[in-house]
Amino acid sequence: MARSKTNPVNGNNKHDSSLQQYNDADGHFSLVRNFRLADLVTIMNGVCGSFSIFSSAQYLLTNDDDYLLWALALPLAGLMFDFMDGKVARWRKSSSMLGQELDSLADLVSFGVAPAVVAFAVGLRTYLDTVCLTGFICCGLARLARFNATVAIIPKDAAGKSRYFEGLPIPSSLGLVAILSYWVRRGWVEGKQGIPGGLITLWGTPGGRGDIHPVSVIFGLWLPQWSAKPFEFQSCNVGW
Repeated sequence: MARSKTNPVNGNNKHDSSLQQYNDADGHFSLVRNFRLADLVTIMNGVCGSFSIFSSAQYLLTNDDDYLLWALALPLAGLMFDFMDGKVARWRKSSSMLGQELDSLADLVSFGVAPAVVAFAVGLRTYLDTVCLTGFICCGLARLARFNATVAIIPKDAAGKSRYFEGLPIPSSLGLVAILSYWVRRGWVEGKQGIPGGLITLWGTPGGRGDIHPVSVIFGLWLPQWSAKPFEFQSCNVGW
C-alpha cells in the first residue's frame, strides 16, 4: 500500500515544537500540569497492569485464590482504559507525543509483563519456562517500539486513526490470559492438579535447569505474531 510522504524539514519542526512544551515547563508539578485528560486515562491502564503484577506476587506469598483471580481480571480492565484513551483524545481533540509514549509503556505493563507474571504464578516457574516468558515480554517491548517508530508513516483514515497494525497488537496477549483463567477455573495450577501437559526434562536431572512445561511454548509461539511485519491487521481503534 502506498504511503504518504512528508517534508523532512517540516516534520522535524513539528517534532521539535511538540517537545518544546515539556522543556519550557517551569514550576512545581510541571509534568502533571502537562497531562491531558486522555493521558490520565492511559495511566489507569498502567495502574491495572501494576496491580495485576502485585496480585500475582501476593498469590505466591499467600496461596489465596482471590489474588490470582484479581491478577487475571485486571489486564482486562486495562484493555478497557486502552480503548477509552483514544476515544477521549479524539473527543477532546487533544493528542500528544507524551500520550503516545504513555500508551506504549502502559500496554507493555498490562499486556506484556502482567500476563507473564500471572503465568509464573500459575506454575510456569522452571528456568526454561522463564526464558519463554522473558522472550514474550521482550518481543512485546520491541513490537511497541517499532509501532512508535513507524506510526507517523502508517496511512490514516479521516479521523486520524491508523488504517492497520503490522503484526498482532500487544493486547492480543489477553487470549493467553483467557487460557490461564480457564486453567485456574479447572484447578490446573501448581500445587493443585498441576499444569496441563506436565513437566519434561530436556537435559540433566529432573528438577534442574533442563525442566520445562511444554505449554510454555504457547508464549513462544505468540512471538512471531507480534513481530511479523508482512501481516497487516485492520485496526478498529488506535489510541494515539
